[in-house]
Amino acid sequence: MTYLAKPRLRHPTLATNKVGYTRRDYEGKISTLCAGCGHDSISAAIIEACWELDIEPHRVAKLSGIGCSSKTPDYFLGASHGFNTVHGRMPSVLTGANLANRDLLYLGVSGDGDSASIGLGQFAHAMRRGVRMAYIVENNGVYGLTKGQFSATADQGSKSKKGVVNTDSPVDLVAMALQLGASYVGRGFSGNKAQLVPLIKGAISHGGSAFIDVISPCVAFNNHPGSTKSYDYVREHNEAVSRIDFISGREEIAVDMAPGEVLDVRQHDGTLLRLRSLHHDYNPGDRYAAMAHMQRHQEMGEVVTGLLYVDPLATDLHTALNTSDRPLNTLSPAQLCPGAKALERLNDALR
Repeated sequence: MTYLAKPRLRHPTLATNKVGYTRRDYEGKISTLCAGCGHDSISAAIIEACWELDIEPHRVAKLSGIGCSSKTPDYFLGASHGFNTVHGRMPSVLTGANLANRDLLYLGVSGDGDSASIGLGQFAHAMRRGVRMAYIVENNGVYGLTKGQFSATADQGSKSKKGVVNTDSPVDLVAMALQLGASYVGRGFSGNKAQLVPLIKGAISHGGSAFIDVISPCVAFNNHPGSTKSYDYVREHNEAVSRIDFISGREEIAVDMAPGEVLDVRQHDGTLLRLRSLHHDYNPGDRYAAMAHMQRHQEMGEVVTGLLYVDPLATDLHTALNTSDRPLNTLSPAQLCPGAKALERLNDALR
């Protein structure tokens, strides 16, 4: 017999955050993924990030599509709002929910099949429209639910578990997010929690479209020699551009005076991203330099991780559409329907 629900017992010494929750309050059901799956490490990082941000779980809406990755929202934030969409359609459903209720924090969880294949168009439009959300792709380069075929993000020349060589060029979702206008773009590794947790905290607190591609090895089908999405390969070829600290706006800020090595990025809600550059010539505020840096290291067989680009002055879709400050789902029919005369004026303006 399989037990999916975790016991509700809480040890009295568990630490609580500023809103009175323990880390256990941000957990979900017991994972049914393979033991050692990188996706479970990402779930743990999301739990840690939300606990440290003092987020009340009911303020989060988590949405996903189809795939191993899209099962994971069941394993964290069990007390949050959740919606599992059809394959590849998470971004449009999230966009609609965001427009209806801007007061929630939106977390989109997807996979390389869900976002880079059937949902590629959905991904592209969510990025270019600036929908405020933290969009996390758990990228393992294979279709784990259908026995390990190459996904669209698999690197050309990489080998499958059976020794088949991938001849197709990969879809680079990070490069696409940068080109399409996402205002917070990063890449992480499920095996590096110290880097991943502040990346997720920054994405959740960002004021525009935030995208994180997380290399997440599939232990069943893509964790062998010849794979470029395995634990060993990413650890050996990881090229981090920065070390990231996330500082709450409510905490005292200690200034690091090392010249040319520290960049403080104040976000719209008062939180601070502190980036300690591991490359003296790397500027996370230059979108095109980030793209060029990634391309150079990709040609050397290296996986660039860290916060690659951030725009601290980012705006979102609500700003672009000039929507009401009050969530649309709280407006009455009378407020939503201005009447026949207003409709006539609108039609006249279009003639």
